[in-house]
Amino acid sequence: MPVAELDQEACRRAAVSRDARFDGVVFLADRAARIYCRPSCTLQRGDPTCYPSAAAAQRDGHRACPRCRPDAVPGSPEWDVSADPVGRAMRLIADGVVEREGVAGLAVRTGSSPGALNRLMTERLGAGPLALARNRRAHTARVLIEQTQLPFAEAAFAAGFTGVRPFTDTIRAVYGSTPRELRASAKTCPELVEGQGPVRPGTSTGSVRVRDRIVLDLPVRQPFDGTRLLRYLADRAIGRAERVDDTGYRRTLSLPGGPAVVRLSPSAALVRAEFALTDLRDLAAAVERCRRLLDLDADPILIDETLAATPVFAPLVRRRPGLRVPGHVDGFEVAVRAIVGQQVSVAGARTVLGRIAARYGSPLPDCLRDPEAGLDLVFPTPEQLAEADPEDLPMPRSRGRALVGLAEAVAAGRVPLDYGTDRADVRRALLALPGIGPWTADYIAMRALGDPDIWLGGDLGVKHALTALGVDPHTAELDRCRPWRSYAVMQLWSEL
Repeated sequence: MPVAELDQEACRRAAVSRDARFDGVVFLADRAARIYCRPSCTLQRGDPTCYPSAAAAQRDGHRACPRCRPDAVPGSPEWDVSADPVGRAMRLIADGVVEREGVAGLAVRTGSSPGALNRLMTERLGAGPLALARNRRAHTARVLIEQTQLPFAEAAFAAGFTGVRPFTDTIRAVYGSTPRELRASAKTCPELVEGQGPVRPGTSTGSVRVRDRIVLDLPVRQPFDGTRLLRYLADRAIGRAERVDDTGYRRTLSLPGGPAVVRLSPSAALVRAEFALTDLRDLAAAVERCRRLLDLDADPILIDETLAATPVFAPLVRRRPGLRVPGHVDGFEVAVRAIVGQQVSVAGARTVLGRIAARYGSPLPDCLRDPEAGLDLVFPTPEQLAEADPEDLPMPRSRGRALVGLAEAVAAGRVPLDYGTDRADVRRALLALPGIGPWTADYIAMRALGDPDIWLGGDLGVKHALTALGVDPHTAELDRCRPWRSYAVMQLWSEL
């Protein structure tokens, strides 16, 4: 049944208005037809029932609408705001933690027991972590069925299923069709470029082979300022690990199953993503990390409306609607950037980061190298930098000691830098480390932990931008910008 606290009357009003801003936030089910839809779906409904998650609607026996594809919308931005165990669990489920570590591992990461976490999520979302993870696998499977020509056994493997039978059963239960029927009804099928052959679990690790090159279209909430986002990434691109050119943004990835390479090409309506993977099981995690990097699950209309209520930001939002806060594909990399970037220019930090990556990073396997882009290494892990001598790092000794100390803390698990951690706990742990002050900790929280409500009031760029706009940085009133102050920071940085 739907969550009791959900306002059914408000959901019905959303259905009548067909307001796309509610897509992915709530789901409306037609009890007679036994299907669930986006609120913006044009399919007529008699008396819709409202659900807080697609998994809850599926649990009550509803199938996804074949017209509006409610599971294909960007994720709810609520989970980026929420700091409680449910919000953290949702961010971890999206990264594939249930498939890799089970519900027990998910519970440990959120500081709960499996039973308590299941109760919390069922009360809030109408479904527990297993059902929510199943919904995630089903969505990944549908995308692979419709957007690639992967054999169904390979699609099942990539989506996180243990075999073809559970894959087929889940697709039939969620979508009311077989995998073959879904593929036949797909209108488009972007190119799948075959790799050098499969890499199976248990395969000899003597050499890494590329698993497949898969092209997918990632949905975005509009408006989406992809051009400015690419410009931000280009200014900070680490040589041999990242590149931005006319074809988009390319970079190397470190995923649970091995290294990978992705090319992201944003447009106004979507992001075309091309993945080269060593393990197909990493596909869903790779997609999620790229979505986080580009902040694709943000609600730009809500954010812009909130910021515009503060007079200083109203003209900025009109000039740059849909501005995003860049996230990351590796939280540790962002933390390293924060330390290296202390009191140096963007160009100077980029040079130092390139030297660190070249000396301590891992070489990319030959099969994944992109000679055209010059990508041939993966950014160093915490374990690799923990072994570095601070005096050998291309920066002041005190900053080098801070960097190595951070790497040691992350490698030891004392400072977890992922979207599922308790942000307040991580901030306290960061501030306890030598050489890390409030600006560094807050920058890490904004980009590595995905906190949408960080205000970098002490940042020189923020101060200069406010002063240029005729606002005293010390008296600026920003309470009405909550909980989206990270986006206010990005608007001010974009003024420089």
